[in-house]
Amino acid sequence: MKSVAFIYGAGFLLILGTSGTTDVCEHTLSCSECIKSHPSCLWCSAKNFTKEGESEGSRCATRLELLQRGCNEGLIIDPKTHIMKKDTPLSDNADQGIIIQLSPQKVHLTLRPGKKEKFQVRFKRAEGYPIDLYYLMDLSYSMKDDLENVKKLGSDIQQVLHKVTKSVRIGFGSFVDKTVLPYVNTVESQMRNPCQKRTERCQPPFSYRNVLSLTSNLTLFQERVSAENISGNLDSPEGGLDAMFQAAVCTDHIGWRNVTRLLVYASDDVFHMAGDGKLAGIYMPTDGHCHLNENGEYYQSNMYDYPSVGHLSQILTAANIQPIFAVTSTVLTTYQELSDLIPKSAVGELSEDSSNVVNLISQAYNSLSSTVNLEHVNLPKGIHISYDSHCPDSVTMGQPSGQCSGVKINEMVNFDVTIWIDEKMCQDGKQSFHLRVLGFSEELSVDVEPLCECNCNDEEILSNHCSQGLGNYSCGVCSCMDGHKGKLCECPKNKYDSDEDCIMGGSLLPCNGRGRCQCGQCTCNKHFRGTFCECDDTSCERHDGQLCGGLSRGVCSCGNCKCNSNFTGNACECSTDTRDCETGGNTCNGHGICKCNKCICENGYQSSDKCKDCFQCKTRCQIHRDCAECKAFNSGPIKDNCTAACAHVLVTIVKESERNETRDWCSEKDITFLVTETDDPTRVNILVKEKKETKDQTQSLILGMVLGIAFFGLLLIILYRVIVEMFDRKEYNRFLNARHAEQWNEAPNPLYQSATTTVMNPNFNQD
Repeated sequence: MKSVAFIYGAGFLLILGTSGTTDVCEHTLSCSECIKSHPSCLWCSAKNFTKEGESEGSRCATRLELLQRGCNEGLIIDPKTHIMKKDTPLSDNADQGIIIQLSPQKVHLTLRPGKKEKFQVRFKRAEGYPIDLYYLMDLSYSMKDDLENVKKLGSDIQQVLHKVTKSVRIGFGSFVDKTVLPYVNTVESQMRNPCQKRTERCQPPFSYRNVLSLTSNLTLFQERVSAENISGNLDSPEGGLDAMFQAAVCTDHIGWRNVTRLLVYASDDVFHMAGDGKLAGIYMPTDGHCHLNENGEYYQSNMYDYPSVGHLSQILTAANIQPIFAVTSTVLTTYQELSDLIPKSAVGELSEDSSNVVNLISQAYNSLSSTVNLEHVNLPKGIHISYDSHCPDSVTMGQPSGQCSGVKINEMVNFDVTIWIDEKMCQDGKQSFHLRVLGFSEELSVDVEPLCECNCNDEEILSNHCSQGLGNYSCGVCSCMDGHKGKLCECPKNKYDSDEDCIMGGSLLPCNGRGRCQCGQCTCNKHFRGTFCECDDTSCERHDGQLCGGLSRGVCSCGNCKCNSNFTGNACECSTDTRDCETGGNTCNGHGICKCNKCICENGYQSSDKCKDCFQCKTRCQIHRDCAECKAFNSGPIKDNCTAACAHVLVTIVKESERNETRDWCSEKDITFLVTETDDPTRVNILVKEKKETKDQTQSLILGMVLGIAFFGLLLIILYRVIVEMFDRKEYNRFLNARHAEQWNEAPNPLYQSATTTVMNPNFNQD
């Protein structure tokens, strides 16, 4: 059995070497566990596929590995992911009836855990798409001029929108602030008329009022807005976020349709937000529901706190409302920062009297409608998604949402949506979510169904393959009846209750924790073998990320690399070939040895990109420096072999005064020398400047001076400390003598004065 296991293990490692990658398939005991472990892991359902001593878990592997191990293609279980779509053609014009701008409309995906699937989403802006515009206005006293202009601009607003679509509806709402201190003056007379210090009369303050629901009746819009009057409050921030929140959640009151929804917010001041309600003792957070009464007023504004920016953003996005903030220059920066936190919103600078509001709305709508944002809604846990945006002028990949800007009417943009799921989805089952383009009512419904089970179509109840009916057969594996175990249910459990036969001496775990004990013998997990699974065929050293350098170099056998004939080394990293070292029949040009098919050169030679195969690449000065040093001063790296290595060199030491500056002298480290030519080409004359000794003497002199100065300084410090110590002792003795000579006497302090004073009243009669 050992020999069979060894032969199989070596063959298996050869297969691993061909893949060139780390094995990603875990040791699993069933087909369903295998396909959930990694997208590239498949299962071989062939009978008798595993060898003796090998666990059934080795059926889980990559397709290439299974094929090379002899598994028939038709018996490899590979559950296929698939996509089903419902796709209706896109519309060109909204007048055609049913408007379809988003395609497909429904997608059903069946996915393996970790397997990525991609489908395309198309969007095309249809001409004449309907619009609902709700004008929400701040009616605090500072907006008086603005209100007068809005009363006149209703028809202009509608005319501008009619250029885009024939189906336009417009509504109007107003807000001031919560009607409690410190936001408004709660004195009864001030509540009736908050503008008593001014000549005109104002309407009582209120939080938010839906003045006119969305309508196509322009005359009615003019009448209702004209009937409105200005109001007033105390502090600068307004209750605008409260009003926006109610306008978004009160769909029936406002009359929103499933079309492009625009909310124009006009104000000249900042806004209250969550937490500000505590100033008035209001602690209860906004509950997210509509609280408008029959008259369209927010009747519970004093019960709930202002909404947070995050909550408002969530509500506006869910309602598919695109806010346009028309604000004055003094607060423009504040609302730009607010707009950054609210998807699909715009900000425009409003003139002091709102006279430019029509142009502002037109520009903001064009900007919003030409930007296409595709995003997901209510994405379940365990599902992951990314977007590739193919826009008219650009392409962006792998983003958390899709976005294209500058999209014209009847211009199509494409988004590639990639989806993958976690193994957790196998327990959760089918999940759904939606994709939508912000600002438009259409949605794409996406159903994701996890594919976590195998259908091998080979089930056999009480199969003869499983020891003549002692188990059920499916996907190549026997599931044994009670009382039996083993690959083929061949072992009675009561006969092999103990795992002692599978425990190797010195170990505590059966099969060293690397396999299962079945019928008194170990069946090893993948990459382990031996009687007790003691051999690990994945623990060898790696070269270039592969065990033993890959199949072309060697295989891993029980922790050691067994290299092919032309490789050596612990990881088979070294080639025994010498072709890269040979030039013209010479190995390393005769000046080195070949190691791992690379030249290791002798001293004075080197191998590099510019100077290969151990050619002399040193300069003339570098070549002769060591001989000059060893012969002139008996030092240097070759001083022990100077006679033999420098037999051809004649060195003469010259003084500094004899140096001819016109000649080409070499300066290498601390040696200056001159190489001169001779009649004999095998001989070299070198003149060495007498500098080294002088330098050594100078260094010795300097070192002596430094040590002398240091010693003299230390002596001065010691002498100073001795003098100071003697002086301190003398002064301390004088202090002690003075204390003994002192005498203490008791006497009143001449500076003392009593703390009390007696005062007599001259008019006091003691009788």
